[in-house]
Order: sequence, then structure tokens, then C-alpha cells
Amino acid sequence: MGAYRGTEVMNRTLWKLLQYAILFAGAAILLLPLWWMLVVSLETPERAGAAITGGTDLSLWPPSPQWGNYPQALREMGSVPWQGFLNALANSIVVTVLVVVGTVLSSSLVGFAFARIRFRGSRGLFLLMLSTMMLPGQVTIIPLFLLFRNLGWIDSLLPLIVPSFFGNAFFIFMYRQFIAQIPESLLEAAKVDGYTLIGIWWRIILPLCRPVTAICAVFTFIYVWNDFMGPLIYLHSDEESTLAVALNSFRNQYGGLEDVHLLMAASLVTMVPCILLFAASQRHFIEGLARGAVKG
Repeated sequence: MGAYRGTEVMNRTLWKLLQYAILFAGAAILLLPLWWMLVVSLETPERAGAAITGGTDLSLWPPSPQWGNYPQALREMGSVPWQGFLNALANSIVVTVLVVVGTVLSSSLVGFAFARIRFRGSRGLFLLMLSTMMLPGQVTIIPLFLLFRNLGWIDSLLPLIVPSFFGNAFFIFMYRQFIAQIPESLLEAAKVDGYTLIGIWWRIILPLCRPVTAICAVFTFIYVWNDFMGPLIYLHSDEESTLAVALNSFRNQYGGLEDVHLLMAASLVTMVPCILLFAASQRHFIEGLARGAVKG
């Protein structure tokens, strides 16, 4: 009996070690491009260019890290030193924060309505809303551009911000499925206490939907922060450009082998907010996935 238990414990230990080894190998493979960008960004122009062309092999860490590549790259991102980067950073922060807030508020409100308010045609409207998820974004580019041009919003941040306050079909579906699992007795008690539907949504539903809100916020932040097509279409001046557009202009200007270290430095800087956000909200993000936020 003791030998059997010892064998079972050993098998479990070996299985856990195998799982950790697979996870470690997968993490190393996923982090390899990030490490490569970091090493190239800290190299001298000669070594960085040679590494790109295969003329030399990169070491695990540069022999003499050039930390000055980062301020140099950010200073040259624009026609005026530092101003191009600071303007693009400010625009990206404004657009991303407002889009995240608008998406969370509108999607949760519409999801609450679909989950708890019964009215004629609600199921048909819900199916119609879901069908918009199958509509490619490229189909709506021209109609939306014509609409925003008639409104006089071209070369402003409004075309990037305002649509988020009308909800997102995928996140509406997530909120609707999550809110449908909340006990009806809790909402009835709130009605007895005198809460209106808006009050119930604000004071009860939103706090309970924190895991879904974390998923919605993280996905929206990453998408909007890295969005290139939208700002490229609607923003024409350098003063209104976001980091994605400014980074593309920087690549066109400093895309040679002699400046690849600056390009990698600028690219890494634009990635930092996404990494920090995911690290800060990882607990809520994983909790939302583990609780089955899209469970029907």
C-alpha cells in the first residue's frame, strides 16, 4: 500500500513538473520577440543593423547597453523634438480612456436591458445585434467616413471616441449573459428599496460585473491603443495623430538599417502601457474567464 502511494505521489510530481516545463517553454517562445526587440533597441547602430541582416548574432544582453537610444527615439518622433511624441501620447491616452469608459458604460447598460427588461421584440433585437458581429469592419469604412465628414468631424478625435458610447456587440453579449445569472430576488429587493432601473444598473449590476468589466476594459484598451487604421483614416494632421500613426511615420522616416535600434526603442515604449495594464488587471481578467463570463 505504501509503495503504491509513493508511486502515485511521484507520478503526480512528474506530471506537475512536465506541466511547468511546457508552460515555461511556451512563455519563453512568446517572450522571445520581446526580448529580441529589447536587445536590438539597446545595441549600437552598427551591431543592430548587422543583427538584422544576419551579419552577427545577438547576445543575451548587449555588452554595452545604449540606454540613450530611448530618449533619442522619442525626441525624434516628430518634426519638433519631443513634441511629436508628447502630442501622440496625449491623444492616445485621451482616445483610449474615453473609449474604454464609453464601451463599458454603454455595453453594460444595453446588456442589462437585454437581460432583465422584457419588451416585445427584445429577442429579435438581440439577434439583430448579434448579427452585426458577422459584418466585416471594412464594409462600414466608407459609410462611416462619409457620415463623419458630413458632421465635420474629420481630423478630430470624435470619430474615434463617439461610436464607443453606442455599445459593442461582443461586450453587450458578454454582459447580457453574465447579468442573466444574477438572482432575480436581488433586483426585486432593490426595487422594493426604491431604486430605479438606472439606479439598479449603476449601484448593483456594475459592481457585480467587475470580472466582465475587466475583460471588456483590457480588450478595448489593447485594441484602441494599438489601432492604426482608424486614426490613419480620420486624423490627417500631426497634432491629432496617435502613437500608432506617429510610430508608422517614424518607421517611414527612420526605417533604414542604421536606425533600426531607434525603431525598436520607440516600438517598445508604445507597448509598455498594454503590458502594465494586463499585469495590473490580471487577477480580475483571469477571474472573469474562470467564472465563465460568456456562459449561456
